[in-house]
Amino acid sequence: MHARTMGYKVVFTDHSLYGFADAGSIHMNKVLQFTLAEVSQAICVSHTSKENTVLRSGLPPEKVFVIPNAVDTAMFKPAPERLSSHEIVIVVTSRLVYRKGADLLVEVIPEVCHLYPNVRFIVGGDGPKRVRLEEMREKHSLQDRVEMLGAVQHSKVRSVLISGHIFLNSSLTEAFCIAILEAASCGLLTVSTRVGGVPEVLPDDMVVLAKPDPSDMVHAIEKAISILPTIDPQEMHNRVSALFH
Repeated sequence: MHARTMGYKVVFTDHSLYGFADAGSIHMNKVLQFTLAEVSQAICVSHTSKENTVLRSGLPPEKVFVIPNAVDTAMFKPAPERLSSHEIVIVVTSRLVYRKGADLLVEVIPEVCHLYPNVRFIVGGDGPKRVRLEEMREKHSLQDRVEMLGAVQHSKVRSVLISGHIFLNSSLTEAFCIAILEAASCGLLTVSTRVGGVPEVLPDDMVVLAKPDPSDMVHAIEKAISILPTIDPQEMHNRVSALFH
């Protein structure tokens, strides 16, 4: 903390959640306690993140403030024309890693495709778990119903989102998950695992939450499909915009 020793005020921002039991987390938490011993204030992106940071760092709660992530709603607008409901498209944009729940997708996607012949998936993202998803697609003969885009530049994310009706987040841990805000701003109904700060991101009627369990996630997707006809993408965009004005 050279800035602190030079007399500068120091503000620490925390965007992640860490555990307390495994060796890596124990080591990181000790480093955090030492590093933050002299900070002036800390900012977290959700109340869950604040609780995590206070416990890990030993900072007094009154020094830690919550400022949620925001989204530029001018960049994330719904499609000009409402999508047809004859085919339901579920969009995933995520790094394909364990922490983001890629293994859950391997189990959830085939079951949803079996239950709903008119559903297809668009998966944007890359990572070590991509191989598992591609193997799942081959095993269940879903090549025409699961589109794998690979890595997507952030400037292209909106064009992917507006291709779908439902946004699916399968993360096992999240401090906030700004991707949910981007999807909602584009008018998509979100289905997400109920982890970390996710329940704080959107009002209850704009997201369907599930345990990070394949069967519960399938039930949540079923619920989302059933309420999809009541969703107005432009109204959802307007509500997200109002959150930041």
